[in-house]
Amino acid sequence: MPTKTRKTRKLRGHVSHGHGRVGKHRKHPGGRGNAGGMHHHRINFDKYHPGYFGKVGMRHYHLKRNTTFCPTINLERLWTLVSEQTRLHYAGKPDGPAPIIDVVRSGYYKVLGKGKLPKQPVIVKAKFFSRRAEEKIKAVGGACVLMA
Repeated sequence: MPTKTRKTRKLRGHVSHGHGRVGKHRKHPGGRGNAGGMHHHRINFDKYHPGYFGKVGMRHYHLKRNTTFCPTINLERLWTLVSEQTRLHYAGKPDGPAPIIDVVRSGYYKVLGKGKLPKQPVIVKAKFFSRRAEEKIKAVGGACVLMA
């Protein structure tokens, strides 16, 4: 916005600059920021921000999130971890070695059983397998290898 269109240009020469003579324009009459939420601004806080103050739930001292960290991947997305070229290469030799898909290297710990697998044997390495995932992998002639 250019300077000449600002309100201050019109107010030049008017003593109180639009803030009145009696009340005056003081620095921070209500306090800075969220000051007074429990006191003089209580109505605003209660009306527009209910539940802003107080606590909820239980405290958990020294919470370790690592213990519950277990990223999952479904069977239908299993082949996306290796290139399409790899899949076709191994599909060409059905009695040859099966491809190994290490899901832990791709950042997943558990394999879940959603979706269908192509009828191609595959060795899957993971920390955990769901029951259905294990059944489906073995149904196509593959193997599940547990990793520590």
